[in-house]
Amino acid sequence: MPDKEENSDRTENTFSPDDQSSVQDDGTHPEQKAAEQEEDRSAFDEPNPSPPAFPIIGIGASAGGLEALESFFSALPDRSGMAFVVVTHTSPEHESLLPEILRRKSRTPVKLIQDGMKVEENAIYLPPSDRDAILEQGVFRFRPRPNRGEVHMPVDLFLKHLAKERGESAGCVILSGTGTDGTQGVRLIKEEGGLVIAQSEGSARHAGMPASAVDTGLVDFVLSPSEMPGQLMEYFRHPVFRLGPADHDKKEPDPLYPILSFLASRTRHDFSLYKDNTLTRRIERRMVVTRSQSASEYREFLHRNPEEIRTLFQELLIGVTSFFRDPEAFSFLKEKVLQDLISRKIEGQPFRVWTPGCSTGEEAFSVAILVKECLEETNTASEVQIFGTDIDPQAIEKARVGVYAQSMVADVDPERIRRFFAKEGAQYRIKREIREMVVFAEQNVLRDPPFSNLDLLVCRNLLIYLKPEAHARLLPLFHYTLQRDGVLFLGKSESVSRFPDLFDPLSKQHSIYRKRDSVTRPQVQFPTGPTALKPLAERYGLEMEGKGHLNVAEAAEKVLMKEYTPASVIVNQNYEIIHFHGRTGKYLEPAPGRPNMRVTDMAREGLRVALMSALRQAGEQNREIREKGLRVKTNGGFQSIDLTVKSFTEPPLKDCLMVVFEDADAPAEEEGKEHRYEAVGEDGGRSERLEHELMRVRQNYQGALEELESSNEELRSVNEEVHSSNEELQSANEELESSREELQSLNEELTTANSELHRKIGEVNEAYQAINDVLESTRIAIVFLDNDLRVQRFTSEATRLTNLIDTDLGRPIEHISTNLDIENLLEKSRQVLKSLRPFDQEVRTKDDHCYHMRIMVHRSGEKMIQGVVLTFVNIDAQKSAQEEVEKLTAREVASARRFAESIVDTVRESLLVLDPERRVITANRRFYETFGTSPDETEGRVLFDLGNRQWDIPALRELLQETAERAKTFQDFLVEHQFPEIGFKRMLLNGRIFREERGESRILLAIDDVTDSAGAGKG
Repeated sequence: MPDKEENSDRTENTFSPDDQSSVQDDGTHPEQKAAEQEEDRSAFDEPNPSPPAFPIIGIGASAGGLEALESFFSALPDRSGMAFVVVTHTSPEHESLLPEILRRKSRTPVKLIQDGMKVEENAIYLPPSDRDAILEQGVFRFRPRPNRGEVHMPVDLFLKHLAKERGESAGCVILSGTGTDGTQGVRLIKEEGGLVIAQSEGSARHAGMPASAVDTGLVDFVLSPSEMPGQLMEYFRHPVFRLGPADHDKKEPDPLYPILSFLASRTRHDFSLYKDNTLTRRIERRMVVTRSQSASEYREFLHRNPEEIRTLFQELLIGVTSFFRDPEAFSFLKEKVLQDLISRKIEGQPFRVWTPGCSTGEEAFSVAILVKECLEETNTASEVQIFGTDIDPQAIEKARVGVYAQSMVADVDPERIRRFFAKEGAQYRIKREIREMVVFAEQNVLRDPPFSNLDLLVCRNLLIYLKPEAHARLLPLFHYTLQRDGVLFLGKSESVSRFPDLFDPLSKQHSIYRKRDSVTRPQVQFPTGPTALKPLAERYGLEMEGKGHLNVAEAAEKVLMKEYTPASVIVNQNYEIIHFHGRTGKYLEPAPGRPNMRVTDMAREGLRVALMSALRQAGEQNREIREKGLRVKTNGGFQSIDLTVKSFTEPPLKDCLMVVFEDADAPAEEEGKEHRYEAVGEDGGRSERLEHELMRVRQNYQGALEELESSNEELRSVNEEVHSSNEELQSANEELESSREELQSLNEELTTANSELHRKIGEVNEAYQAINDVLESTRIAIVFLDNDLRVQRFTSEATRLTNLIDTDLGRPIEHISTNLDIENLLEKSRQVLKSLRPFDQEVRTKDDHCYHMRIMVHRSGEKMIQGVVLTFVNIDAQKSAQEEVEKLTAREVASARRFAESIVDTVRESLLVLDPERRVITANRRFYETFGTSPDETEGRVLFDLGNRQWDIPALRELLQETAERAKTFQDFLVEHQFPEIGFKRMLLNGRIFREERGESRILLAIDDVTDSAGAGKG
């Protein structure tokens, strides 16, 4: 039966420790009481469908998952309308390189999760390597990782919260990895109506995780990583997700029940008492997977595909359960309920428990472990009978095996794991002492007869799926099956408030109730077998398929087979009865103690020895064995019967045996009546029969005795050896398993890190090769030296200057001969390494080529000094160009100078160029002619000392002083002076400061002789 991890945020009124003051005497909160009074209208009502939200896809991967992730995201479009959360097994000590790798492979933004970050569509999220992430109300929350050595299931953790958060808009993808992480998450995602995809075995480097997911039978698609994005896009673009639940079928009259009717006709199981919304959501999921656009189209698909009928049946039966779910409730059950129930059991009476809807058995085994612990703690030896039933035959088969993935026991107390579980590879098996306490059987609680005389009935999270009319049928039935003071244990969101006269609450918080002796006998509607299908057919006028009528021949044959063929049973290799035919009550009866179906234990007095012998001979010799005239004790006397045991050699009954019981002709004898023994001569036949029977008994006894003695000797010696080494092996095994789990976890982390590092190394090699190609293309000679000035690497151009070859790597640079005309190269390199300042120099080769040498410090990415690097750039072309430029410049300067001098010599004014100390640097020809002097007498001398200081004119001295100090310009300054040698001169002076290219200041003085112009004016 389905079993669901309910959402307490929607269905249960909880309270914090601060509210304890308002708790009622019966252990309930006032708000909880009010909620329970309204339970008929709330707790089991249909939930309103929520509007579609953008899908969130949880991706789990471990060892070998890097390639799968790259392939997946390379095929993902940039606007998918979905959010992706990648959860991998990484080491917390090292920062993951996965975000950087995925950014290069995906067009969708990659974000590192932060606590409190809001999830958005069209993005890829990755948690930090030292944190586990979950999703709550649309934002990410961090959870600390478990300690080293503890079970760590980060994929299951995230998928668990994702299932609650997104429901049908959730999806999970299980990629390459070892172990079983993600298996429990697959169950939770599927339970909420989400999509499950697993990587195909052929495309996965390590198929452990995807194979474990596929083994659940809940995976919708098995694909290669590159095919997954397309399937996700197609799935979430179906009309169901665009329009919302059931909107696409509103035009169809009642589309649900014709599908259910057809399913019932094929499976003989009626789902009409399940909640319509639950059924609709799961049928719609199958419509999306099968690409059916409407309910009618899906019905046609069902008719054409018998395999889909089985798939839909399993879809409707998806049950999510776990060991000790709601630990506080199980703790209350053990401490406050079980110990009391067990202590009150009368000696010789079995303690009986029934868990309907047990799914794959986790809940039934949880109860068995609690019962076992109570028996040991109270030193009680009561017989225990626990019955686990479910409508799903596949789930029952898994429960009987009792093997569970590591993720399924992740939340179980380590001490209980050690005590009650045995590690088998990556899985855990319930130990035999617990398995033998539980009997699993296929049963429909709504249709099949219940168990009775129960001390405890555990039915958790079944009623939440059923309609009120189903509750009205089951709760009185549960009351009937319980013994006086028996206990009913329901799910957190379930209660018995509809029937207050039937049960008293022991803990409403944990939904645990005790049977009440009702004043009025409750009306119990017992299940009526296949007739439970009748209401569905009558309601919709549908004829149940496969019903039909028997013809006369078939009916006669059925009567003859039933009434006139001998009673018989079919047994398997363990002599357990797998089929009854006819009335076998005269020959077989239930054995006292634990119920079992072993035919030798059920055989009546007088039949057991012969039956065991015949079974053994028929099995060993593969032939038919007959025993006649056996005296079997029946009700009130002894019956003479014939026994036949026949072996089968053909499937499907191969290795099975058929036991046939036939009454012999001799009349039965009443028990206790004295037998009359006649004389031998008068009744020789009776004596022969007795002698034959006695001989057969002796033979059987002797054979059995010999086998028993031989077996006992062997078993005794083996047992002593096994017993002596068992404890050592058990202790060693526990240590090895603990170490193995740690190593496996570490190996997964190392494998993931190795994949990332391998990819990173490849990228670094590519970058190194690219840089090397660039260096080679520049034709620059480069030599790298380490801190000891040994050659690390060099470019091919460097071999022309330094004579380096590949075998010189690691040699000191002073051992290498060069073609350079340079001294102290080693010392210069050491100086750079010491001062950390670059050194530049022009050097020439012995064949007269010119290079610019630069020595500088070489640092790592972390700024650590790793040596020096020498670069040699050929500057022959630059040198030639420079010489040409210098020659050209010199010619141009000379030409410009000649041109300037011709201009200066041509002007009418006298021109002087003075330095800041008023020394004459140069003068033009006009000056020499006007003032009757020569260059030798003028240049280099102070102006005021020229011509026996005839230029020592105070006004001129003052004017030039002011010009030099203040960079003042003057124009047409009139000076009249009587020169001793040339006579009176009237002059207009113009002057200004200018600077040469080298930055030195100069005074340009222009003298305009206006003496003649003044004389003419006077005349």
